[in-house]
This record gives sequence, structure tokens and C-alpha cells, in this order.
Amino acid sequence: MTIARTSAGTVRGTAIHVDGVGVRRFLGIPYAGSPAGSRRFLPPVHAESWAGVRDCTAPGPTAPQNPEPQAHPGSRLRSWSESACLNLNIWTPHTGDARAPVMVWIHGGAYVSGSGSDGMYDGGYLAAATGTVVVTVNYRLGALGFLHLAELLGPEYADSSNAALLDQLEALRWVRTNIWAFGGDPHNVTLFGESAGAAAIGTLLGMPSSQGLFRRAIMQSGTAERYRSAGDAVRSTEEFLSLCGLDHALAPELLAVPVERLLAAQEEMVRRAGSKTFAVPLPFKPTVGTPSLPAPPLDAVRNGLNTDVDLLIGTNLNEGSFAVEMRPATPAEPSHVQRAAAVLAGAGAAGRVREYDEAVTRSVGVAPGGRQLLEAAISDSVYRQPSNRLLDARRGTGGKTFCYLFTWRSPCYGRQAGLLSCPGCSLCVPAAGLVPGRLPHTRGSAAKP
Repeated sequence: MTIARTSAGTVRGTAIHVDGVGVRRFLGIPYAGSPAGSRRFLPPVHAESWAGVRDCTAPGPTAPQNPEPQAHPGSRLRSWSESACLNLNIWTPHTGDARAPVMVWIHGGAYVSGSGSDGMYDGGYLAAATGTVVVTVNYRLGALGFLHLAELLGPEYADSSNAALLDQLEALRWVRTNIWAFGGDPHNVTLFGESAGAAAIGTLLGMPSSQGLFRRAIMQSGTAERYRSAGDAVRSTEEFLSLCGLDHALAPELLAVPVERLLAAQEEMVRRAGSKTFAVPLPFKPTVGTPSLPAPPLDAVRNGLNTDVDLLIGTNLNEGSFAVEMRPATPAEPSHVQRAAAVLAGAGAAGRVREYDEAVTRSVGVAPGGRQLLEAAISDSVYRQPSNRLLDARRGTGGKTFCYLFTWRSPCYGRQAGLLSCPGCSLCVPAAGLVPGRLPHTRGSAAKP
């Protein structure tokens, strides 16, 4: 057993060995108070202090969520709790008196699922291999983290649609205050995440209150453009209310209805969103035009916010494969080419599917099939081009900026996931390492290494 003292009280963890390296592990430490009851949909508050020594040898519960449909048969369901979900995990190597760099992980899951305590996020291996203090964070998901309620419940709820990101900021403040007790350097924090976790980081870069909380950021398969307008947020809330059997007059009942009822409505929102897009359904997203996110993140970055933060951003060679492989097949489903046309139209390229097909052929050297065309369209419009726009927005900033392209071919799903229409063409191979500049893509004359 091992002991550490935080601003709220003393915690007990476990001393373990990972690949022959000694690591201290602390699990389920609360970084904020309960977001349940009277605090539902409100910004997080500081964690309450406790007396004695708190046992932190087992993971804490995650945020309320529905089971993931793509989970493997026999997978153990995540344990969740609305009141106790704002917790984090820490793995710290034995560094003596030296202060180690800190890496804080934000998990993905389309903003509706996931946990920083999942086995794939065991930070012990990274801590042992790199000598860094690794932190993984749980935060509110779905309606509890993103439902826009300012017009219905009053100014106190002006930031309800960004509660999840406010949770992450509160976790970073906790790290800044307490990580020294775990051997970490509070002035050398790298924030990193994947998918929705990376999108959250892209959004945090555009939030004024994030300044000074992290020194570097790594965005894996996410962008700074996954947000919605206040008008879209209002319409989404109206739909959610209807699914809960409520109207505007009964909106205050959202503060007391059982979480299970919210999750049922949330699941239907996800299903409806999935039926409207062939790419990535995101019925719950941060809202721009709110106190904590007054402007679109790209605009804020372009205007100089967080210019001192070093950034590494990148995508997999074909991010679209997962969306294509995991979509259930139905008799009424349009063809792959028709779906690619819809994806391109959503990205502002309506009627240009043939032109895009020709551009892919020129870039890859082989005419794509319908599936490959759809995968490329999703990869470009949802991941690669938005990443390039963030890279462009950071031109001339003080922080260093790097991009990468991950080209490893996954053995999953018959080796169809993660690498598809381009098997390593002249555009992509030079960008497989860390390079300053732009990510390669397949937009005809705009394609650059």
C-alpha cells in the first residue's frame, strides 16, 4: 500500500510492478463533488474533504451510460453512478525527488459512452515505459453532460450544454493543485485523447478558462469542429424533452427524473442521429455562444487563444472504415456511392461525387470501389480536413505544431479497419512520421504531402 495527501484528504493506493518498473497506482479519486440531485446539469464543484484515509485501490464508477452496441459478447458492463462519476485514476513511477511530466487522458465514446478506467487505458504501462505520471479522467456524458437548458431552466444553467467540458477543466485544476503529491510537475501537463476525447481537447483549446491548465495537447482522431450552435442545441433539447414525455412547462422535472429514463431517451436520440448520417452520429455536443464557449474553437485559436500550447494532431489512414464496418446492413440502405455522395454533400461538396472519385483515383493510383469511396469521403470530411483547418488556424502561433498519419493495418474485421482506400501511396508514406504542416488527403489538386 502507498499513501498520498491531496487538498481534500489522504488517499491510499497500491504499489505494483509493471515490466519490472515500480509504479504507484491510485484509482477512483474524486476530483469534484457530486453532480447529482440539486447539482444535475450544473457546473462541477470542488470535491468535499474527508477524514482519515480514503481507499483508492479500485476504480470509481463511470458516468451514466447505455451499454455499447459494439461491445463484444460477454463483455462486463461498466459500473456507473451519477453522484460519484467525477473521479480520476493516477499511475506514477518512482521518480525520487524529481518532478515527472504529467499526461492526462480524455477517453472517447462519441460523448455518450466510455470510461477512463477501461482496461485499454491502464496507465501503468505508459508510466513505466516513459517515466511520466499518467492520469485518466471520467466526466459526464450524453444528456447529463451536454443538454442545453438555459432557455428552460434559467441563467444558472447557461453552461449545462458544456458541463462535460467543465468537468474536464475541473479535473485539470485538480491536477494543477494536487499532482505534486504524486510526483508530477504541475507545470508540465500534456492533455491527450482519442475520438470524442480528442474533439473535447480541440474544443478546450477554444475555451478561455482552459488557459494555463496544460502545456501540450495531443489530438488522436478528433477535431475542433464538433460543436453545435445555440439554435441547434435548443432543437435538440426539445426533441429530448419529447422523448422523456415532457414539454417546456414540465422541463424542471428533468432535474428529478430517474437517470434510467434519461438514458432511454438518450439511446433513442443516438438511434435517430445514426439514421440521419452515414458518418459519425453525435447527438450530444458542446454548444457555442455560451459563457464558457463564446466563439467557435477555430476562431478562438485563430485569434490567439492558447497559442503557447504545443499541439500534435493526426488521424488514421482511413478513419471511415469503422463507421462503415459497424453500421448495420438493412435492405433499404442506399449504395456505398450514394452514401458517399450524402457525406460529401454534408461537407459542402454536393453533386461532386464523380469529381471526388476521380481525385481519389489520381491520389491512390487505383479506382476505388463504392466502399472505399465512402470510407475515403468519411475520412476526409469528418477527420482529415477539419484537422487541417485546425493546423491552419495555428499558423504563426508561439506553440509548436505537429501532425501525423497512422498507417498501421489493423488485423480486426478482416484487416478492413484503420487502413483502406490508400495502401501507402506517395502522398501518405512521407507523412507517416511526425511532420509540421498538413495531413495528406484526397481532394484532387488540394492534395499535398
